[in-house]
Amino acid sequence: MSRRYDSRTTIFSPEGRLYQVEYAMEAIGNAGSAIGILSKDGVVLVGEKKVTSKLLQTSTSTEKMYKIDDHVACAVAGIMSDANILINTARVAAQRYTFSYQTPMPVEQLVQSLCDTKQGYTQFGGLRPFGVSFLFAGWDKNYGFQLYMSDPSGNYGGWKAAAVGANNQAAQSMLKQDYKEEISREEAVQLALKVLSKTMDSTSLTAEKLELAEVFLDGGKVKYQVCSPENLGKMLVKYGVTQAPVET
Repeated sequence: MSRRYDSRTTIFSPEGRLYQVEYAMEAIGNAGSAIGILSKDGVVLVGEKKVTSKLLQTSTSTEKMYKIDDHVACAVAGIMSDANILINTARVAAQRYTFSYQTPMPVEQLVQSLCDTKQGYTQFGGLRPFGVSFLFAGWDKNYGFQLYMSDPSGNYGGWKAAAVGANNQAAQSMLKQDYKEEISREEAVQLALKVLSKTMDSTSLTAEKLELAEVFLDGGKVKYQVCSPENLGKMLVKYGVTQAPVET
C-alpha cells in the first residue's frame, strides 16, 4: 500500500503519513547512537563512534560532537554529510544573532531556526529530508541548562535524558528507569556510559569507540569540553564499564 505514496516527500498517504520522512528516521536507526543527559550543573553528551575499518585513520577532531557557539554544542546521529550542512547553518545563525544583538542566541531559538530548515525539506518537491538527528546541549540566561532532541521531520523537544541512533528504544527505556531529578554531572556521565555499554552492538566498550563532551559553567562562563581518550579510558575503568588492562 505504501509504495503508491512513498515516491515523494510531499504526498500524504491515506493514513496521514509521510513515508519518506519515516524512512529518513529509519536511516538514523542504523547510525552510531548518541545519548544526552541533563544534570543540575551541566549537560553531558556521549556518542558511539562506528569504526568501519582498522585501516581508517582515526580523526583528531571529534566526529559525533560539534560546537555550534560558545554556549551550544550538539551530538549527531545519522548521515554525516547532511549533518555538516546543518551544523554550518546553525553556526552562521548563531553568529548573525550575536553580531546583531551583541548577546548569545537563546538555545531554543537556535534549535527552532535549524528545525525550520529541516521542515522545509519535507514540504517542497524534489528535495529529500536531512537524514540526521541532533541532541543539542546548551545554556542561556533565560532557562539555564537545556537539552533538545530534533529529528528529520523538523520536530524538536526539550528532554531531561534522550537517546538517538541505533538501539535508541532500549537506551531510552533504561534512561527512564535510572534517571533521577537533580542528578550531578559526574553521575550523568556514569549513567550515560552505563546505558551505552548495555545498548551498543559491540561487546567491549573502549575509549576509541566513544566520544564524551560536556557543557557546564566555569567561573560564570559557559564551557564546552571534550574528554580526551586517556581520561575516557580511566573513567570507563573507574565506573566498572570495562576491565583495567592487564600489565605484562
